[in-house]
Order: sequence, then structure tokens, then C-alpha cells
Amino acid sequence: MRRFFAIVLVCFFSVAALGQAKHPFTFEDMMKLKRVGEPVPSPDGKWVLFSVIDVDLAANTKTSHIWIVPLAGGQERILISDQDGTRPRWAPDGKRFAFISNKDRGSQVWVAGFDSTVGKVTNIDPLTHFATEADGELWSPDGKNVLFTSPVYPECDGDSLKARDCNEKKLVASEKSKVKALITDRLFYRHWNAYTDGRRSHIFVIAAPEAPTASGVNRLQGPTPIPLDLTPGDYDAPPFSLGGQDNYAFSPDGQEIAYASNHDKVEATSTNNDVWLVPVNGGPARNITADNPASDSTPLYSPDGKYIAYRAQQRPGYESDRFRLMLYDRKTGKRNSLSDLYELDRWVGTYAWAPGSNKLYFTAEQSGDSPIFVQRIDPWSVAFPGDAWDWPPPTERDKTTPLIGGSNDDLTFTPDGKWLLFTRMSVVAPNEIYSAASLPGDCKKLNVKVLEGKMTTTACILPKAQPLTRVNDPILSQVVMSPLESFWFDGANGDKVEGFLVKPPNFDPNKKYPVKFIIHGGPQVPMGDQWSYRWNHELFAAGGYVVIFINFHGSPGYGQKFIDAINGDWGGAPFEDLMKGLDYAEKTYSFIDKDRECALGASYGGYMINWILGHTSRFKCLVSHDGMFNTTSAWGTTEELWFNEWEFKGTPYTNREMYDKWSPHLSATNFKTPTLVVHGQLDYRLDVSEGFQLFTTLQRQGIPSKMLYFPDEGHWVLKPQNSQLWYKTVNDWVDQWLRPSSR
Repeated sequence: MRRFFAIVLVCFFSVAALGQAKHPFTFEDMMKLKRVGEPVPSPDGKWVLFSVIDVDLAANTKTSHIWIVPLAGGQERILISDQDGTRPRWAPDGKRFAFISNKDRGSQVWVAGFDSTVGKVTNIDPLTHFATEADGELWSPDGKNVLFTSPVYPECDGDSLKARDCNEKKLVASEKSKVKALITDRLFYRHWNAYTDGRRSHIFVIAAPEAPTASGVNRLQGPTPIPLDLTPGDYDAPPFSLGGQDNYAFSPDGQEIAYASNHDKVEATSTNNDVWLVPVNGGPARNITADNPASDSTPLYSPDGKYIAYRAQQRPGYESDRFRLMLYDRKTGKRNSLSDLYELDRWVGTYAWAPGSNKLYFTAEQSGDSPIFVQRIDPWSVAFPGDAWDWPPPTERDKTTPLIGGSNDDLTFTPDGKWLLFTRMSVVAPNEIYSAASLPGDCKKLNVKVLEGKMTTTACILPKAQPLTRVNDPILSQVVMSPLESFWFDGANGDKVEGFLVKPPNFDPNKKYPVKFIIHGGPQVPMGDQWSYRWNHELFAAGGYVVIFINFHGSPGYGQKFIDAINGDWGGAPFEDLMKGLDYAEKTYSFIDKDRECALGASYGGYMINWILGHTSRFKCLVSHDGMFNTTSAWGTTEELWFNEWEFKGTPYTNREMYDKWSPHLSATNFKTPTLVVHGQLDYRLDVSEGFQLFTTLQRQGIPSKMLYFPDEGHWVLKPQNSQLWYKTVNDWVDQWLRPSSR
């Protein structure tokens, strides 16, 4: 009996020890997490390919590999372990897939043979050997061609063989030249984090290899093919993108390509991407959105070939105008806005056609989340201007139906249309791949909060929505994290504004906790139940802090009117929202220590930190990362001029009053708060001189300050060891001012 109780006691303490083994989230934990890419289902519906990025902190590297998981469920696993790989794309026959690898001659397209019976690769061969490298590959639906993109010299346009040789010669000459000077006669000579070298992104097609032979070789059809440039000229096609859905697509018959490109003369002031169509065998391209002076992008053909869906904005020069879901009738050439038809006052994100061409599934920002919606494409719901309405009349049409909440992205269907695949993240977990039956289950009426009060909509839950991958469970199961909590308060203009809170691990409601007050960038970029490696809320909270952030006026997810409120009012309504939101949190949550608060922000958040410097002394410290300090000099040193000229209603020479009104540097005599300044040399959105000006001003004013300067980073800190230094420096700075020895 005594031995029995001894065993029970040992087991009890063993279980307790396991429960206590969890620890607060650390930077090292975050670097061990695998970064899961978009799902790519196989043509036979048995497998799902995806890429996974692994970080090696010691080596200061990030390496992507191709992984696979059975659609029916099962253990995910690495598919190609001895070669880097990203962006897998299936051939229509399912016997091969293409991917991008840096194994030889830089970034190139490779093709892997695949045995679907056992889910293994049979052989791997390079498809391209392009001197200017290759990326963004896509297999044509008829299996005859592979599309890819490459940055080439536009003056080398012409015969494919001569163009290839011309590009190679110019590239080699540039690399060997000891003169690195740049001569330009127009703006946009640098962008984001690099100077231009005279090259343009073009779309190429190359003949696809046949299925693997018995010897396991992907045979090319005839002689080695020469890629054909489908988008010659001094334009980028596709245009620069920071990620998201492709800006090009094949027609279902494989005979045409739709793509986005901006042909405006002054690109630095233009957001006018248009959708163009070009035959796959080359020839003149046709602009199908020429009458819209704003952005048209991400074209995607319906599976039946009748329509092209795409996203569009209406106001030229405004990168944060509402992204509408548009439909183009290929037979009549007419276009219509499904977003306006169904009164969707939200930004449409990634979207996918259901295989039957009768529905469009898409994500849209909503109150800090990105729910999945579905839009029926019935004959009566795609009436175009001048057409007669079919039954039922428009007054009885269904509203766009939200299917499932959360922060979702990367939508795609299995070929049979039975399963919708997507990625999902939250504040407590990075992306994993989820699957859900495409038909909605039980639906119910739901009251949704909006700025004007409440509205009733229909919510349908996707049945059997479940994670298909769990690659990060081994790490996440060992750490303590806190879920996101939301609160609402009365902000500027009498509008309801949403805020969020993350508690520290092992939270004790009877204790007082210091606050890290995070201010998001954009400014038209929301924060919510989302994961970030650059500004990770759980990592900020792990040191014993309450993390608070506000979706102030200008944030998406609350209607376009709420977004537009920040235009010409950078230090007005947003600043009021931030202060009122923090006031509300201090009064509502007794565990907040209002005498120990630090505000941190990047990009627009950095601007707001600089504005706070001159307009309140409530914070014990501040962190300003890549922020605008002098609105006039920021205009003169940025590359995307459309942004500043929209937000400040012109140039400093046409509207100096607006620039001066909202420039933080003109309030420098009021600066008092200790401030950490962070900036990267390669940041061309907000030039490093903005950080230098701020740090110089703080030092000359005698204000406690420090600067963290990265010579090899742009707007974001991306290299693993640089990121490690960033988190340590930022957290040490906050600890220094919020954890005095007297406490």
C-alpha cells in the first residue's frame, strides 16, 4: 500500500513538473519556429505541397525547403531535404511539380518528378539556366508551357536567342565593372531597399518538359527551348510587390496570360497598374482596364474561362483606397464591381474561384481579423452596366456571406472543389495550413459591430475546419502564451475604436504590470489577432509586460471612411485615438501601472512616436523605428512619392502649410522623453536621414537617447542576428526606464 502511494506521489509530481516545464516565449524559441507557406494541392487531390523556411540563428541564414502532407490527414514531412526550394507548383498531370531553387546559377526553375502512389520525388532537374535568374514560375493549364519572371535589360528586347545573349553580356559587364555609378534621367531610380540597375521585371514562357522517362529524366520537347519574353518594353510586368497573390495568370486553355503592369511615365507618383492580356505565343498586349486611372491587379481567370476576376481601386495616387473585387466578362468586355454590388465596405485580400466557376471565396479585413467570405456568381448577380437584371431582383439579392473568422490567407481549392485550403495565424501561433469543406454548415443571424452601430448579417461556419499541418506544435507546446483580448472605446469624431491587449505569462490580476504601448505602421495596416516575427506581441509580453495596441483612425477593417480619416490629419484623430485608448485601458484594467508605460512604433508608428515626443510627456520612454521626423525632407528622399503627396495633399511647394502642420521636428523644443532611435541604411521608403535628424536633435537637446543603426537592413530588420540585436536593444531600453531599482 505504501509503495502504491509512493508511485502515485511520484506520478503526481512528475505531471506537475511537466506542467511547470512551460516557459515564457523567447527570441530563440521564435527563431526555431518553421515559417509555413501557401498550400498547393495536387491534381489528384491526394497531396498538398508547401514551403517551409527554417532559420539558423548561429549561421545567420534562412533556408526554404519543399514539404508535403496528405490531404486526408497525416504527418507532414520534408520532401526535398538536400536542396533548397520554394514556391512549388504542380504540372496538370500531377506527375511533376516545378519549384524555385538557388542550388545552381542563382534563382532558377527546377522540375521534380513525383510518384503520387507513395508521395515521393523520383528525380530533380533544372528547367532554366537564365543569367538574370528566374522566379515566380507557373505551369500552364494545358501542360505545354511554364511561365516565369526575370529582371532583364529592356534594351535587349527582340529575338529570343539574341535577347538571352544580350542580357548575359550586359549582366557580366556590369558585375565586372569597377565603376558602380548610376546615371538616371527620371525618378524611381531606387525602390524599397535597392537602387535600380536598368533592368525591368518581364514575364517569360518556356516549353515545359515531358513527363519523366523510365530513366528518370524530365525530357524537354525537342531542342533546348529558348524562353520567350511576353512583356517586352521599358516597364515592369509584373510590378513590384511585397507578397500576396500573383499579378499574372494563365487562361484555362493555356493560350493567354493576364498580368498587371504600370505604363505611366512618372512611376514615382503613380499607382496606375492596369490588367493586360497577351497571347502565350507572343504579340501585342491589350489593356482591359485603361479607363481606370487607379490600380488594377491580381487577375485570375474563372475555371470556365468566361470571366477574369481582379482587384481594383478607384482613386489614382492613393495606395490605401478600397480594394474592390471586380469581374470582367471576356466575351462582352464589360466590367462590374462585386464589392459595390454586394455593399462590401472592406478591402478584398486574396481570393480563389471555386472549380465550378459559380463562387468566389476571398478574405477581407474586418476588426483586426481577415475572415473568409464567399460570393455567389449567379447569372443575376453578375449583371453588367446596361444589362437587364434577371430574377431575383437586386432588392432581394443575398449579401456577401462571411464563412469563418480568424486571420486567414492564401486561399485555394482542391481540383474537385470539395475542400478549401488556406493558411491561418493568430497572436499565439504563426501560419499553419487549414482545410475546410467548401460547403457552409449551419448558418445563423449575427450582430456585427460597425462604426455606425450594429448590423445583422448571416454567419456560416465551415464544417470540419481543421489544421492540416502542425509543424510548430513541438515548440509552441513548451511555451506560455496569452490570447488576444479586445476592447472598444469612444475615440475621435465620436467613433467606436477597437483596442487590443496581451497579458504577460503567468499573469496575476492582483499585481501591477508595466505597459508596452505598440503603435502600428502603414498607417493603413491593421493590427489584430496576427503573428509577427518583427514585432511579436507575445515576445514583448514575455518579460512581464502588458502589451496594448490600438486600431486608430486610418486602420483597415472598419470601413473606408475610417481609413480615409487619417488623410491630411496624421497627428490629429490617430493621436486622439491612441491617448483615449490608453486612458480607457488604464481605467478599465486595474493591473495596469500607468506610471510605467513605454510607447514603441515603426514606420507610421515611428512617425507617431516622434509626434508624441512633442505633444505629451505621459510615457517614461519611447522607441522610434524608421519613423518620419521631418515631413519635407521625407518627401524629398522617398521613392514612392504618391504616398506623401496623397497623405499631405500635395508637395511641400504646393501645400507647405500641411507639411509643416504635421511635422514632428517643429515641436522639438517640447521633447523631454528618453528615446531609442532605430533606422536602416537601406530604407528608401523613409530614408535613414530621418533617423539621423531625430537622434541629432535629441542629443543636442540633452535628452537621454540612443541610436541603433543597421547598415545592412532596409525598412524591416530581417537578418536573424540583426533581429536578435534589435529585440535585445529595444527590450533593454524599455527595462531601463520601466524597471527602476527602487521597485
